[in-house]
Amino acid sequence: MKKRMIAALMVFCMILTFTACGSNSKDVNAGSTPDAKAPTDTSKSKDLITVGFSQVGAESDWRTANTESMKSTFSEANGYELIFDDAQQKQENQIAAIRNFIQQEVDYIVLAPVTETGWDTVLQEAKDAGIPVIIVDRMVNVSDDSLYTAWVGSNFELEGKKAAAWLDAYLKAAGKDKDEVNIVDIQGTIGASAQIGRTKGLEDAVKQHSSWKLLAKTTGEFTQAKGQEVMESLLKQYGDKIDVVYCENDNEAFGAIDAIEAAGYKVGVDGDMIVMSFDSTNAGLSDTLNGKITLNTECNPLHGPRVEEIIKDLQSGKTVDKQKYVEEGIFSFENSVPSIKIDGVDYPVTQVTKDLAAQRAY
Repeated sequence: MKKRMIAALMVFCMILTFTACGSNSKDVNAGSTPDAKAPTDTSKSKDLITVGFSQVGAESDWRTANTESMKSTFSEANGYELIFDDAQQKQENQIAAIRNFIQQEVDYIVLAPVTETGWDTVLQEAKDAGIPVIIVDRMVNVSDDSLYTAWVGSNFELEGKKAAAWLDAYLKAAGKDKDEVNIVDIQGTIGASAQIGRTKGLEDAVKQHSSWKLLAKTTGEFTQAKGQEVMESLLKQYGDKIDVVYCENDNEAFGAIDAIEAAGYKVGVDGDMIVMSFDSTNAGLSDTLNGKITLNTECNPLHGPRVEEIIKDLQSGKTVDKQKYVEEGIFSFENSVPSIKIDGVDYPVTQVTKDLAAQRAY
């Protein structure tokens, strides 16, 4: 009896095995073993381009818009799998994230670096792994520029030059170009490309104007809270001597304005001091419209489509530009300066309107 049961069980198992093999035979490629997965079983992620993105953090409205641009562009619906990492302003977190991306064998690494230096080793690791690295926003300073494939972002020194050229033209239009002008610079995160370029643009202009005096420069770390803290300290030290507050992003400007008004001073062309800013976010342009920010030089955060264009070109085997600057505007509260000229190039200055401020997407 036991032998007959065992024999019957063996026949049953053989039938099941034959049936299973027959069902797989239409799905596997020739030469595949019965254990091979059929193409129809392949995970959806296998068809997606995997992008690892290391973001600086979420320190400003600009940064939030930049993150959203990347997330909306590199979505599953668009054919991507995005692995996002928030570095919380720490370079060591970004280095760890890049190494994790390498271990996960992503197709592309996108890096918005905290600072310019300190990237040679980890980018060499990415290069050795054959993973293209695309730098966005801030630049990296490496010994070998083949360590990254492409960079896309803003010309931060030109932004600084634009702001300084506008201030020069504004003072001339107001008949104050011979007056002493005292400036304080609330810098961005020290060592970041935006800070380096915007600070240099101002410093070079100060050297060219004997009546301009740079009273102080100190970092506001691109945040509203730090911008307010720094401005409070500057007001205690210099008080009503300050004529111009040069903030290296909108969030610092918001904090500085809060400190100025809390101290009993008025900002604006008819006030005690004017505030200049960078980014031209929705909130920044709103403050420009109401005169709290007199000039706002644009820094466009919508890098997602630009990075995708680079990836598509690389996917199709095309050669991409090593560096690509985005086009950006200049926005002012008043219209005394319709345009400025830098190195022979004219740049229009746009007076902010309600419609323009309302239409700003970030």
